[in-house]
Amino acid sequence: MVIRYLPRSSSVRTAALAAAALVLLPTPVAVAVEEPTPPKPGPAYSSNLLDRSGVQVRPKSGAPAVPRDVSALSWLVADARSGEVLAAHNAHRQLPPASTLKSLFALTALPHLDAVARHRVTQSELSEVGDGSSLVGIEAGRSYTVADLWRGVFLSSGNDAVHVLAKLNGGWQKTVGQMRSKARALGAHDTHVVSPDGYDAAGQVSSAYDLAVFGRAGLADPQFARYCSTSLAKFPNGNWSYPIQNTNRLLTGADGVAPYPGLLGIKNGYTSHAGNTLISAAQRGGRTLVVSVMNPQAEGGHRVYEETRALLDWGFKAAGHVRPVGSLIPESERRGTAQGPTPGAELASHSTAAGSYWTVLLSVAVGAAALVAGALVVTRRRRSAQADGVPGRGE
Repeated sequence: MVIRYLPRSSSVRTAALAAAALVLLPTPVAVAVEEPTPPKPGPAYSSNLLDRSGVQVRPKSGAPAVPRDVSALSWLVADARSGEVLAAHNAHRQLPPASTLKSLFALTALPHLDAVARHRVTQSELSEVGDGSSLVGIEAGRSYTVADLWRGVFLSSGNDAVHVLAKLNGGWQKTVGQMRSKARALGAHDTHVVSPDGYDAAGQVSSAYDLAVFGRAGLADPQFARYCSTSLAKFPNGNWSYPIQNTNRLLTGADGVAPYPGLLGIKNGYTSHAGNTLISAAQRGGRTLVVSVMNPQAEGGHRVYEETRALLDWGFKAAGHVRPVGSLIPESERRGTAQGPTPGAELASHSTAAGSYWTVLLSVAVGAAALVAGALVVTRRRRSAQADGVPGRGE
């Protein structure tokens, strides 16, 4: 409410000003004001279940059995809309994430960089790319749009693209600090970032739980969702361009891996130290699932895709037939809202705003009533003050 000096006038004008304040209120205030309905509490979870080792699932009658041939050291299946974890195995086990960590890099840097901006790459920006890194083929001296560089990150898992984007984001170490802060803000406390591109580094770890958190948050960002679901694109090389294909074989169907119906992408990774890692999301029948898989132990280079496929199939069958064993939404956030992102190719981010329409409306009504009472008092005081030439004040 704006505080103004009331002009010297009759009590009628003062009362008229107070009445006008009431007229400006929304129409519902004319109805008798009731106590605002308290927000519905978030679902109760046994969060300690996710802290336990082994498979955690709470089946109801008729629930399908969790696939027994999943050999990953850590995995998790969650509903992207509600954040409910349907099942998990060693959810918080800290393991090297490989290039799935690029999902956190994108969540951190995407909001700070203009996709249409152009940048001429310098040799120094490429000088510290690790040996054996996956590359999209950036060359020093050439100019690229930021969108080109992001496609290099998501499709080719290019560490060269990450190094250039990190430089544009303020530098390597600044980006590391931002990624650590972002992980904490998302409730991903198992993750410790050392190298934003996911390159093996001492102490760099994440977990199936945290990777699923990153995947869910990424689907809520339209840019992230668009990049991670792109199968093919062209990458510039001077006056011509060459095709690049997403390295996520569940998305493209490359190398004999059948594409998964309804797959929304997200990010795969591999290093000799981390093994194969994968964050995937798929949509079916209005439901979106997020699955994270870390380091399958069974033989076969495509094992991470087949185990993810099995977990997605199970998740779509089990949804509604299992009780959640945890949530991807931080506890503090669940207190304020029981809803997560809306499912879709590009999920809308959930709101953490507190309060309600009726709470605000009630406050305004009380303030207006106080204005009326105050106006009457001010009118009386003004009559005595006018004799001394002192203007009355309204609050």
